[in-house]
Amino acid sequence: MPRRDDPLPIGRLRRSLPLAALTARTIGGQASQWVRLRRAGEDERLAKELALHARQAQRYADLMGGMKGAIMKLGQILSFVDSAGLIPDAYQQVWKDALAGLRADAPPMDPALVANVVQAELGSPPDRVFAYFSPRPIAAASIGQVHAAELDDGTELAVKVQYPGVDQAIRSDLANTEALAMVVKMALTMLPGFVPNLDVRSVVAEIAERVGEELDYRTEAANQQEFEAIYRDHPFIHIPHVFDELSSARVLTMEMVDGRRWEAALESPKQLRDRWGEVINRFVWASLERHGLFNADPHPGNYLFHEDGTVTFLDFGCVKRFTEEQRRKFNALPEAVIAGDAAALHRGFVALGFLPAADRKVDEQRLLEWYRLAYEPMLAPQPYTYTKRFAADLVAAHYDPAGPWSDVIRRFDVPKDLVFLNRIVLGLESVLGALEATADWCAIDEEIRTGAPPATDLGLQDHEWLVSRR
Repeated sequence: MPRRDDPLPIGRLRRSLPLAALTARTIGGQASQWVRLRRAGEDERLAKELALHARQAQRYADLMGGMKGAIMKLGQILSFVDSAGLIPDAYQQVWKDALAGLRADAPPMDPALVANVVQAELGSPPDRVFAYFSPRPIAAASIGQVHAAELDDGTELAVKVQYPGVDQAIRSDLANTEALAMVVKMALTMLPGFVPNLDVRSVVAEIAERVGEELDYRTEAANQQEFEAIYRDHPFIHIPHVFDELSSARVLTMEMVDGRRWEAALESPKQLRDRWGEVINRFVWASLERHGLFNADPHPGNYLFHEDGTVTFLDFGCVKRFTEEQRRKFNALPEAVIAGDAAALHRGFVALGFLPAADRKVDEQRLLEWYRLAYEPMLAPQPYTYTKRFAADLVAAHYDPAGPWSDVIRRFDVPKDLVFLNRIVLGLESVLGALEATADWCAIDEEIRTGAPPATDLGLQDHEWLVSRR
C-alpha cells in the first residue's frame, strides 16, 4: 500500500497489478484454507473461516484506501451492504471492522501535499488563507479529505482538499473496467451468503459516471448551493453553506457542522431514529417531487444526525435532475400499484423505458405482484416499521435472476438516464431498514406526492415553512 506521503499510483498497469496480486492471494488463501477446514470441527471451522475473512477484508480495505480514486469509491459503496442485512450475521462484524474506515478515515495525505494543493488553488498556503487550519484531516474519502479551519471572525469551516493526482488516477480507473470489476468480484468472494447476483458491468458503469462528476469541486459547490437555497431555514433539513471565495476546482470550503455519524445514530433511542428516518425520507422524495432533484449518493456516510431530530446532508458531487414529464411518469407507478391496476403499471414501465412496448411476454398481474413488494411500507397496516430483512428481500426480489421473480426480472432493462434511480431508492430503503424507522409512510407519501394535508408533526412544520416562503 502507498505510504501517506507517496503519490498515488497512476496508469492502467500500475493500478491493475496490486488488484491482480491481491485477487490471486485471496483465491489461493481460500483454496488452502478450504483443505484445512475440511479436517476441523464445526466450531473450529467457523473460527478459522472468520479469521480468514478478517485478514482478506483488511488487505482489501488497505489496498483501496491507498489507491483512492474510483477504486476506493467502489469500496466505500460496497462497505454499506451490511446496512441492508445482506450479509450473514456471523460475518457482518468482520466486514464492518475492515471496511468502515473507508467511509470516514481513509489513509490521509501528508500535510505538505495539502498545503501545496491549497496554495495552487487559492493563491496562498493554508496558514495565510485561514486564521486556523488543521494539518490533520477530520475525514478522508476517495476524492479528497476534509480539514477543520476557521476564519478571522471565528467562523468554523470544513475544507475539502482533493488528493494530488487523483484526477489522473480516476481517468486510469475509468479506462480500466477490468480493474473495477475485479474490486467487485473480490468483495463478493468475502461475502458468503450474499444473495443478489450483481451485474458487475452495470455497477462499474455507474461508479465510473458517479466518480467522474466529482472531480471538479465547482460542480459540487453549485449543486450544494442549489440545495442550500431550496432548503434555507428549513425546520429539520440542513445543507451546509458554501464559501465561494474559498472554493475552487480542487478545494471546497463550507461551514462546519457537528453531528452524530452513522454508527452512533444506529445506537440512538428509537424515537430519534424514527424521526431521522422520516426526515431522510422527506428530503429524498420532496426534493424529487417539488424540484426534480435527487442527491445521487444516498449512503449513510453523507448524513449528520442531531439531537433535536434534524439531519444535515453532505456530499453533492453528483446530483441527478428529472424533468416534469419524467416525474409525472414516475408518479404513474405508485398510483397504479395503490389502485391495483396491472395494465396501468405495465403502461407506466413502458413509458419510462423499463419495458419494450412490443414485448407482450410480461404477465401484467405478475408484474403488479412483483412491484407491490417495493410498496409494502405503504400498503401494509400503518404505522409500519422498516427492517433490514425487508431491504434485503427487496434487493433479492428485484435483482436475483434465479429467484422466484426471474420471469419478470429478465424482461426489464434500465435506461441509462434512470440507472441512479434504483440505487437511490434501494439506498433509502436500506437506510430506513437499518434505522428500523417507524411512521405512517402511506400518509407521508400522499402528502408529498399528491399535496394531501400534513400527516405528521414534521409534515406540519414543513407545510408551515413552505407557506412562509411564498
